[in-house]
Amino acid sequence: MARTVWDSSVGKKTVMAVSGLIMLLYLVAHMIGNLKIFFGPGEFNHYAHWLRTVGEPFMHYEWTLWLIRVVLVVAAVAHAVSAYQLSRRGIKARPSKYVHKKARASYATRTMRWGGIILGLFIVWHVLELTTGTVHSGGFQEGRPYQNVVDTFSTWYGNVIYIVAMLAVGLHVRHGFWSAAQTLGAGSRTRDRALKTVADVLALLLTAGFIAVPVGVMTGVVS
Repeated sequence: MARTVWDSSVGKKTVMAVSGLIMLLYLVAHMIGNLKIFFGPGEFNHYAHWLRTVGEPFMHYEWTLWLIRVVLVVAAVAHAVSAYQLSRRGIKARPSKYVHKKARASYATRTMRWGGIILGLFIVWHVLELTTGTVHSGGFQEGRPYQNVVDTFSTWYGNVIYIVAMLAVGLHVRHGFWSAAQTLGAGSRTRDRALKTVADVLALLLTAGFIAVPVGVMTGVVS
């Protein structure tokens, strides 16, 4: 049954919707956590340490964090694979170009594919920059995330990469939330306007919330 569902276009769209919502919930929580940086290094570093001790003593040190990471990786892979396969099916279903041009889609809709690629590359850079410290520019300091964040956003390229990626997040969330709602049957003639408003507000808040951190470093509010 699972294979039958996965092989169908509806099944792949459902996987995309559910995995997308899982990642959206993480983004909201991640953004809220990031904003703690405005309360100083003590607050931010304590929050980062707390993430590693969630669930103790029942869960061992970092087990909950690793569980979250595994769920996110599975969600991201499922989302990307289903998106790619749906795209390939769409291309095979219409091997020749339409004679009549279709109505111009929104900017977010037209950039979903490239936005997804940008975000995939950004995630790799973000992990190597602030989690493992492999490509960190200012001398990565284990257990001092506040200073690591300040170092990252003290470089012009760190700011450019992050801000461009967060703009892509906003566009992706705006269209993705709406699509997920339709796929999961939440949309209706009476709820469509409310769902579009929620999508717009979520996209705006996430974009502004994430970009606030590099802006805070650039302006000296966070130093």
